[in-house]
Order: sequence, then structure tokens, then C-alpha cells
Amino acid sequence: MSKIVLATIGSLGDMHPKIALAIELKKRGHDVTIAAMEFYRERIEPLGLKFAPMAPHLDPDDKDLARDLMDARKGSEKILREIVIPNLRPMYDDLTRAVDGADLLISGEIVFAVKSVVEKTGVKWVSTSLQPGTLFSAHDPFLPPMAEWMENLRFLGPTFHRGFFSLMRWTMSDWFGPYREFRKELGLTGDHDPLLGDKFSSLLHLAMFSKVLGAPQPDWPPNTVQTGFCFYDGGNDIQKMPEGLDEFLDSGDPPIVFTLGSAAVMDAGDFFEESGTAARIMERRALLLYGKYSDPPKTLGGDIRGYDYAPYSQVFGRAACVVHQGGVGTTGQVLRAGVPQLIVPFAHDQPDNAARCRRLGVAESIGRHNYNSDSAAEKLRRILSRPTYRDLARETAAIVQSEGGTKTACDAIERVLA
Repeated sequence: MSKIVLATIGSLGDMHPKIALAIELKKRGHDVTIAAMEFYRERIEPLGLKFAPMAPHLDPDDKDLARDLMDARKGSEKILREIVIPNLRPMYDDLTRAVDGADLLISGEIVFAVKSVVEKTGVKWVSTSLQPGTLFSAHDPFLPPMAEWMENLRFLGPTFHRGFFSLMRWTMSDWFGPYREFRKELGLTGDHDPLLGDKFSSLLHLAMFSKVLGAPQPDWPPNTVQTGFCFYDGGNDIQKMPEGLDEFLDSGDPPIVFTLGSAAVMDAGDFFEESGTAARIMERRALLLYGKYSDPPKTLGGDIRGYDYAPYSQVFGRAACVVHQGGVGTTGQVLRAGVPQLIVPFAHDQPDNAARCRRLGVAESIGRHNYNSDSAAEKLRRILSRPTYRDLARETAAIVQSEGGTKTACDAIERVLA
């Protein structure tokens, strides 16, 4: 038995794949701890997993903060400059305590203290990516928020995009001044890029997403293992289907499902009101998963039902189409379900995920500020009237379902331990 620590920062889209790994590794006899923000404790410990608090610690009910973090222009900068980097020292201290006596540390994105902990403690390390964009491949370039027009420049090839990423690195270099100073205080080299170039383990990097979303590229780290998605949404554990939802899903034509995941839902605006109105315009059954932070939309009633939560794995496969924000966790669940998508990206990796699904032929997208009942109804009519979207979605689902992401990842992890 090995002692393994999984460290992650972010929303449920970041947490759920790590829970999937933790549960499987525990089944294989390992001693598993998840290090994360304190508010995840109540989610982790009921699963029989150990929990270690790791800074930063945010208030999950802070809607003002959620709104700032979901800003397409400044959200990513705020996360890095105002949340992650100012918490480097407590993150480092927390993670150092968590890995005491550990055989392996597995980290997610933006756990910026991880490399310093590895260098100071000598613990074995596996890094992970949950979406292809964060590998920043010049051969399969990331589409940044507020720059969706760059999708038209993909034809310029890797030389152009390599230069673009170099420009990104230069423009963000001042963000990481405090990071470099922190490393020097520990007696480590400050010449280290935790976001673009130096965040990959030399032992193993897990690309925890399907090849349909992003295939392996020549400039991925040479020790990368692509696993497929690692799914968990609580459907078989502490989170159950709401009362009456199964009956609704089985009582008529497949509904359109509207959701904004676990983070964007805190800044939903009028998304659910407009969505319900769009369904009424189309005379379609609809399910609105509006989250615990919003009041039930006024458009509910009759063939339009709403719940604050339902396990995606038990809902999406029974939908006619899923309308969502494009977070990689939600996107992966829809791809597995084999239904078409309408994506309304908010920030971060969401425009890139939306573009990848469009290129697959399984989705359309609408800009967040262009989304209303009329624009949604227009796109949904297009998607639902053309069988190609559903046919391609089913073909894609067969690939996603065959990949066995969690098993593949854990097999690779155990090879490192061996």
C-alpha cells in the first residue's frame, strides 16, 4: 500500500476527476488523501477518503467573487494574481504537511507551490491536465477568452502559435514576480514558469481528457499518458436524483437540459429565465438545473421543470440537447452522453472547449452576452432539426465510453509507484 496525495484547486469540474482517481486508488488498496480548499471537506470525507486543507480557502457562497472570476477579460488574471500567488506560502506549508510520509503527489492545474514542495521534499510527482488547451500546444492551439477570432488563424500553423505563446509569456511575466521571489526565499531557482512551460512532471503527466477533444501532439511532454475523461458526479454516492425527476424524464419527449455547471451558475444572470422562455417559444419540454445560489426561475411550470442539482450522468443521456457553459467537466459528461450541445462560454478554457466541440460537429455556440431566448431558440432549432448533430454525438460517445480514463490513469500511476 502506498500513501498518495492528490492536490487540486478549483470548481467541481477540477475536483471530480481527482475524486474519481482517489476512489479507484483506494479500491486498489492505497492510502489516499485529497488536499483542497476547506469547504470540500464535507464532500470528501463522506466518501471514506482522507482530507487535508490546502490554501487558498475561498467562500463558496461569495457570489461577488464568483462574478469576478467568471469575467472573460480579467477572471483568469484575478485567480492567479489575487488568489493563487498571494497564497503561495500557506499553500506550500499546507502541501508540505500533507505529503509528509507520502509516496506520491498528484497535482492539478495552478497548484503553484507543487514544484517547490517536490524539490524540497523529494516526493514523487505526477502532474495532470484536464483539458487540451492547458497543454498550450502550438500544433493544436488554445483559444483564449475574448479572442475567439483566433480560431480563424489556426491555419497559420505551429510557428505562428509558438510565437503567440511566447508573447503571452512575456506579457504575463510581471504577474509571476512574487512567485520567483518565493522560490528564491526557499533557496530554489526563480527561473521557473508554473503556468506554461515548467508545470509538467518529469515522471508522468496525465492528460485526463478524451482524444476526441484533443489528440496527442508533437509538443506535449514526452512522458504524457492520455487517459480519457475520469468521471465522477456523485450519482452513485451521496448525491441522488431529486424526487420526481426520473418520472419527468420518462414521461414524454426528451427535454432540453440547461445548466451552468458548478461555478458559472453563481453568475447566471438571466440565463435560466431566457432559457425557459426559449423552451416555451419552441414548445419543447425543458429541464433547468439552476443551482443552489439562485431562486427557481419564473418560467418553471408545466413541461418546464427545474431543480438545483441532478447528477449529470443520470440526466444528460435522456436529453434532446444540453445547453451549458463549456467547462471541461460538463463538456465531458455531454460527450459521454452522446447528445448534441449548445455551448455558452463564460471564461477561462470554456471558449476553447466550445470551439473543439464545434469542430467535432456535435455543438453550436453563442457568446454569453448574445444569449437570449430568441438566439437560443434559433440555434436549438438548427441543432434539433438536423440529425447530423445527434449522429456525430453518438459516434463521439462511443469513443469516449471506450477509453476507461480512470483505470488508464490509475494503471499509469501505479507504474510510477512501482
